[in-house]
Amino acid sequence: MPSRHLLLSAVLAVSGAAGLAHAQMPPWTEAGQGRYVCGGIGSDESTAMRSAMKSHPLSLLFARADGAYLATVAVDIRSAQGGPGLSLRADGPVCLVDLPAGAYVVEATFEGRTQRREVSLGGGPRTADFRF
Repeated sequence: MPSRHLLLSAVLAVSGAAGLAHAQMPPWTEAGQGRYVCGGIGSDESTAMRSAMKSHPLSLLFARADGAYLATVAVDIRSAQGGPGLSLRADGPVCLVDLPAGAYVVEATFEGRTQRREVSLGGGPRTADFRF
């Protein structure tokens, strides 16, 4: 019986650690056909966001050319086929976006400069990196 108790304790510890990492992420926002979360400020939140990137169809990263992370970036995501879009303000350097499979155009604007990326979702996680 002691080994069973030890195994249960280990399972609960791992579950608790996974829940803690999830709890360190900001709340998700539902938007049209998708949802998103932006953050990554502070080491705990940054670690949680980056570890979750592989579990979402689209990750957006925002930084200056020198590598310093950015926040307050305006983002517009539109279906390349002209379907409904998604607009958000990235309150951190990392955004995780859940959208249906398809082709999208992502535009990010920071300090009056806009960059555009075309992404195709559906074949595994994709990352769009924006450097200003």
